[in-house]
Amino acid sequence: LPAGLYKKVLVILHDSILPYMNEPTLMIDFLTVAYGIGGAISLLALNGLFILIHQHNLEYPDFYKKLYNLLDPSIYHVKYRARFFHLLDLFLSSSHLPAYLVAAFIKRLSRLALTAPPEALLMVIPFICNLFRRHPACRLLVHRPNGPEAMPEDPYIMEEGEPSESRALQSCLWEIQALQNHYHPDVAKAAAVLNQSLSEMEDDISGLLELSAYELFDKEVKKKATDVPLEFEQVRGLFGKKNDIFAEHFSLA
Repeated sequence: LPAGLYKKVLVILHDSILPYMNEPTLMIDFLTVAYGIGGAISLLALNGLFILIHQHNLEYPDFYKKLYNLLDPSIYHVKYRARFFHLLDLFLSSSHLPAYLVAAFIKRLSRLALTAPPEALLMVIPFICNLFRRHPACRLLVHRPNGPEAMPEDPYIMEEGEPSESRALQSCLWEIQALQNHYHPDVAKAAAVLNQSLSEMEDDISGLLELSAYELFDKEVKKKATDVPLEFEQVRGLFGKKNDIFAEHFSLA
């Protein structure tokens, strides 16, 4: 099928087609093929697969491996980002997932965050914090002794498609430490949360999934400016210094 047709069908499949079918399992082949195509089509296929897995007992081999491989730099920029991270949050909510798998997702999301826009970072950093709350075994990534200083090279293998072979649990989150020096103050503040003990209650990220660059800009523009006290010294020479060599030869008219 053409890519455009896939997108038109998958956008409405989960709420306008599957609920009205007598046998929704007939869509298994269509959804699994769409999920294997990659890119935005795979992201859109997740909605339908989620319904079949949770409501119709669909068993999908290597589901988490394929989900892991969907994480590429485009996920922070695509039109369907909010839908994807909402479903990713649901798929990673089980406490029975192995630590190596969750650590691989945390590490890959963190690495991709280095090139993400601020509006995406303000969503993904609380998302990562929630994963640490659900899976305490992964906190080793943050609390590893000496952190990045103890590792001349990061053992994590970004190009590895198999989460169990990525060596994420042997690594540390130097990427989040780098984001603590981000140019956007809100991002730096959000990343600094991992320097402290995380609260037991998860952050509500539902309001951050749809956050846009326009909303961030509008928020900054509407901030009330505060008067900043400045020390003012009257200019005495050409470059402002009283005993500067230029002051001996030049004067301000």
